[in-house]
Amino acid sequence: MVALVIGVLVGVFLIELILGRLNQQNILKPWPTQVRGIYTKGQVKRAVEYAHKNYQFSFISKIISLAIMVFMIMEGGFNWVNEIAISFSDNQSYQALVFFGILLGANQLISIPFSYYQTFIIEEEFGFNNSSKKLFLTDTIKQLVIGAIIGGGLLFLLGWLFEILGSDFWLVFWGVIVVIMIFVNTFYTSLILPLFNKLSPIEDEGLKGYVLAYCKKVGYGLKNLYQMDGSKRSKKANAFFSGLGPTKTIVLYDTLIEGQSKEEITAVLAHEIGHYKRKHTLFNLLFSIVQLFGMLFLLGWALNQSDFSLGLGVETPNFYTGLLAFSILFTPISFLIGMVQNNISRIMEYQADAYAKETYNGETLITALKKLSVDNLSNLNPHPAYVFFYYSHPPIHQRIKALK
Repeated sequence: MVALVIGVLVGVFLIELILGRLNQQNILKPWPTQVRGIYTKGQVKRAVEYAHKNYQFSFISKIISLAIMVFMIMEGGFNWVNEIAISFSDNQSYQALVFFGILLGANQLISIPFSYYQTFIIEEEFGFNNSSKKLFLTDTIKQLVIGAIIGGGLLFLLGWLFEILGSDFWLVFWGVIVVIMIFVNTFYTSLILPLFNKLSPIEDEGLKGYVLAYCKKVGYGLKNLYQMDGSKRSKKANAFFSGLGPTKTIVLYDTLIEGQSKEEITAVLAHEIGHYKRKHTLFNLLFSIVQLFGMLFLLGWALNQSDFSLGLGVETPNFYTGLLAFSILFTPISFLIGMVQNNISRIMEYQADAYAKETYNGETLITALKKLSVDNLSNLNPHPAYVFFYYSHPPIHQRIKALK
């Protein structure tokens, strides 16, 4: 079982390495005709350098992570942490909190320098970073606190349900997670997002009037349209749709508002409304619920197999070591599910683009997409295999081709 766990870790690493390498090489090949001329020669050079540095950073991060995991398994690291948890309490729910608390705490200590380097070295070098060190620290603390409260609470609940329900725990736990997912999807922009960003009404009255006129034309009852202070962390621009029913909300980054005309912004907004009109948000939620059902069903079976924990080099199997082993062994399945989900997502993006073309203006959307690519130094020539496995949005040259 130890060999299987390590084999999965190494196998996933090699697949990611190969796909990343293919993608890195493809950016140096001739670009599709649809995107030629979007970048100046200087911007092409910067985009290639940006992609290369991110690839190098990702490779180093992944190989260090793999080395740590293999070391923890082979040298009894997980067993040592498990012994600490067992000595802390006789209750497996409390043991689980100690076990994952130690592991995630150590993981956070290791990951902070990498996150810092990504933000203040790579993003800074290419002119994207606007975050201060104080904001970086504040964000890290908030994420830790929220993760500890939500993650710790769910872990304790899982242990308690496993103790009283045995292998049938997963169905009740699935119901709890579904309620949380619906709650988060419904109230994300009103309860969670404000913890990190400030949402405010659109200040540009001309833009607001333009947007309202379009929404009236397509029969979209726009109640929640906000601009977000994304510029306090990055110069990159974006927009997104969130919420269900009366809480549906469209959020525009302030960097998007500053860098695009009101016509281009309306085209981007038309694309986001297209997601709502085509019921993509609802589909994604239902897909996640079904996916979670299948995963927890397998987890319910796996936690009754002591061999799973032995795959971590643990001498005293229990539900939480089985949970960690399962999360590793489930990675290939998760990878394939993600591939399917990304392929569906790309189809949805085409549909949302088509909606924007039908109800507003396809050429204006193309112009907006080109500007976004320049602003974000996007890779305009990703490898098809990398796109197939990882891209939730089609490459811009394919979107332009479809819109035309």
